[in-house]
Amino acid sequence: MALTHWGFIYTAAGSDASNSINVVDTGRCRTVLVGVEKPEEGIGAARRLVDEGVQLIELCGGFGPVWAGRIIEAIEGAVPVGVVGYGPEAVDQVHAIFS
Repeated sequence: MALTHWGFIYTAAGSDASNSINVVDTGRCRTVLVGVEKPEEGIGAARRLVDEGVQLIELCGGFGPVWAGRIIEAIEGAVPVGVVGYGPEAVDQVHAIFS
């Protein structure tokens, strides 16, 4: 099976999951990008993506393993969920951005 529809949920100040939605459609693959203000808002966004038929969901690094687990539970494992991660070489830089 080819990947034809997937979602990416990211955190960004001022985002609203009902309005911060962008779609990239190549004609062969549809990518839905959803912005949320806080990680807990990712649960509703993930449920909507599953209802829309995505085959997988990726989460930005702002979610971390705890929120990824909560989202997987909330969608009852309906689709694979992955999380962007940063290696040890990026820890100081990421900390500077979010502190």
